Amino acid sequence: MTADTMETTGTAETAHWAPGDHILWRYRDNACDRIHICRPVTVVRDTDELLAVWMAPGTDCVKPLLADGTPVHREPLATRYTKPRTTTRSRWFGTGVLKLARPGEPWSVWLFWERGWRFKDWYVNLEEPLARWAGGVDSEDHFLDISVYPDRSWEWKDEDEFEQAQRVGLMSPAKADRVRAAGRSAIKVIHDWGPPFSAGWEGWRPDPAWAVPELPADWDRTPARVRA
Repeated sequence: MTADTMETTGTAETAHWAPGDHILWRYRDNACDRIHICRPVTVVRDTDELLAVWMAPGTDCVKPLLADGTPVHREPLATRYTKPRTTTRSRWFGTGVLKLARPGEPWSVWLFWERGWRFKDWYVNLEEPLARWAGGVDSEDHFLDISVYPDRSWEWKDEDEFEQAQRVGLMSPAKADRVRAAGRSAIKVIHDWGPPFSAGWEGWRPDPAWAVPELPADWDRTPARVRA
C-alpha cells in the first residue's frame, strides 16, 4: 500500500502503516512552514511505541539548495542561514539509512552502515516530535545532533550550526534551552544503553523484495489531516 492510497482511504487515522508501505519523511524549513526536505521511505515497523522506516540507496529525495545554486553545506556558516533558498531533487547515493522514532519524542535515531553492512554508528537527530499525517510524517530539524559509536562513546555534532541558528534568529534562547535539554535526555538513554541502542537494530536487514519508493510530484502537499 502506498502513502497516496492511505490518504485516499483515510485509514491513517485509525490504523498503523504495514511493513512495506511507502510514506514520506519530511522536514519544514526553520524559517517558515514550507517543506524543504522530503525523503520517501519504506515502513519497517509501526506500533504505538515505535516507527521504523528504511531509506534505500538510490532514493530520489528533495533537499534545500541556495538560490544561486550553492549546496548548503558549502556556504560559509556566517551566511548559510540568511541567503535565499530553494529546493532541488537529489538521489541518495550512500548506503541506506534506518530511521527510528518514538511517538512524542524530540529526536529520532538513525543507523548508518558502511558498504558490506559494516555497522558505522547511530545518529541522534534532535527535532520536533514527528507529526503523522496520511502520507507520512513531518518535523522540524533542530540543528544539534549526537553521534553514538559501537563502543558506546558519543559526541555532540553540529554545535557550530546550532549556535549560528540562534545568532540569526532561527531559534529563540528558550527553544535552544529545550533542545539542549532534549539532547541531555538522549544522552542519559545512551549512558543507560537503553533502546534503541540496546535493541539489536544494527543487525536488521531490509527485505530484498522491497522496491525503492518513488518521490511523488506533490511531495510538498499540505496534509489534509494530522495526528500526533
